Amino acid sequence: ARGADPVSGLHHEAKVKRVVQIFCPGGVSHVDTFDYKPELEKQHGKPMTGKGKADTFFGQPGNLMKSPFKFAKHGKCGRWVSDLFPNIAGHVDDLTFIHSMTAKSANHTPAAFQMNSGFVLNGFPSFGSWVSYGLGSLNEDLPAFVVLPDPRGHPAGGAINWSSGFLPATHQGVAFRTTGDPIPDLATPKNTSEKERAAGSDLLAHMNRSFSEATPGDSTLAARIRSYEMAAKMQLDVPGIVNLDSETAETQRLYGLDNKVTEGFGRNCLLTRRLLEKGVRFVQLWHGGAFGSPRINWDAHEDIVDNHRKQAAVLDKPVAGLLADIKRRGLLKDTLFVWSTEFGRTPFTQGVGKPGRDHHQHAFTVFMAGAGLKPGFAYGASDELGYKTVEGEVTIYDFHATLLHLLGIDHMQLTYYHNGIQRRLTDVHGEVVGDILV
Repeated sequence: ARGADPVSGLHHEAKVKRVVQIFCPGGVSHVDTFDYKPELEKQHGKPMTGKGKADTFFGQPGNLMKSPFKFAKHGKCGRWVSDLFPNIAGHVDDLTFIHSMTAKSANHTPAAFQMNSGFVLNGFPSFGSWVSYGLGSLNEDLPAFVVLPDPRGHPAGGAINWSSGFLPATHQGVAFRTTGDPIPDLATPKNTSEKERAAGSDLLAHMNRSFSEATPGDSTLAARIRSYEMAAKMQLDVPGIVNLDSETAETQRLYGLDNKVTEGFGRNCLLTRRLLEKGVRFVQLWHGGAFGSPRINWDAHEDIVDNHRKQAAVLDKPVAGLLADIKRRGLLKDTLFVWSTEFGRTPFTQGVGKPGRDHHQHAFTVFMAGAGLKPGFAYGASDELGYKTVEGEVTIYDFHATLLHLLGIDHMQLTYYHNGIQRRLTDVHGEVVGDILV
């Protein structure tokens, strides 16, 4: 499946050559962020009718609830955005929205797996791994696929979300730590001399060669060998990349590094730009950790206002800063910028008289930016309440097919033989959403 020039694309001319994906686990409410529904205001407090039996995850449908957030039109394109995202709202003329996303599952972990790997079960390669496998690296001294978990904690499933699955292990996402040393044990211990380090490396290489000869075709060992080789190169590059002190005060403010609320995630966003500049093919940013109390993700069962206000306060400025920064540096012309979540939330409350919303897979919103996309454009629509998609349904298979297309990849031809099946990211589904492309 590999072999093409990594810049020009694998199957056709690529519009972009690198990707940054911001993923928000927990389920961001579309009707409270980017999918304005005036009818919810009119129907507030009433039971939902005319839609059949309400499909809910926890089986506790309440009454319809208007958004507690104020919406306004922004930009020349006049896109609606709630006051949760005042900074992102300033960039809508660069964004391409899809308001008609649907997912297979309303259960967090399977839904997150599907958005990240195309399948609701674990064990399948993540999107970033498929891109690494298909296009390779832009910088042989750095991983093709880097993951930046939320500073507050790893998501449910942890590294499974950026696994290479059955692909060669060299394509697994490399997760940087967001506090302390970005990559544990990368640096040579201070009490180890260069002579000792060289001797240890020679011994390890000899043992690896012996084991490889005895067990041919073991991709795990090959990946381990490759990781040691790359680690030696990264010892020179990574310390400089993760050191943000060289950034101007204006740039650090742009990402919110001057504010305790936004500093942690802001550092990850700024590090993302630096990684993209250095040639990392795919950077995945996580905004949200594991489930539990207190909630550090977008899972707003108890109180939509409390949850979404807190999460948006962390996300909005750094994401807007990242988008502005990569655009002014000329990176957006060949970078695919993706913001997504695993599903939306119900237009009614979870339980009568409660202020939270349940999981909802039948309609939600994502947005993108970059070359090949129509800027300031919105595709598809949910119904007047935001309950079901009524125009231009886009499955996650379609979404992945479209992203691969922008990278110069035909999703039907990017395959890997595993257990008797030519596997692919989009399984046996998927259509490119041509209407959002230029």
